[in-house]
Amino acid sequence: MIAEFKEFIAKGNVMDLAVGVIIGGAFALITGSLVNDVIMPIIGAIFGGLDFSNYFIPLADGVTASSLEAAREQGAVLAYGSFLTVVLNFIIIAWIIFLMVRGVNNMRRKEEAAPEAPAAPPADVALLTEIRDLLAKGR
Repeated sequence: MIAEFKEFIAKGNVMDLAVGVIIGGAFALITGSLVNDVIMPIIGAIFGGLDFSNYFIPLADGVTASSLEAAREQGAVLAYGSFLTVVLNFIIIAWIIFLMVRGVNNMRRKEEAAPEAPAAPPADVALLTEIRDLLAKGR
């Protein structure tokens, strides 16, 4: 059973998946920073300086705070601004992955579309083809 487990772990797909998860985690941090530190402040400036992360609807009667963190301490809130940020983050990640997959597919199509040059025919076939062409001209 341990030998089977070692064989399973050593397979390329498992290692590829592990590398993908690690790189995906790092990519998620980069994308999260892009959304939170670059895109959302610009969108907030366009909409009058409002910060999406503080958009919420109080669900409890005692919630009177103006920031999301303080409101969560007071009671239940519907934090739709945080949700919008996560949705935007997802759309950006999905778009970048789409562009990467599209690029790889285009490279594969180019490799498939470029046929290899046909191999030169053997000398006897080339000679017979030349004789055939000469006989055809002589008619």
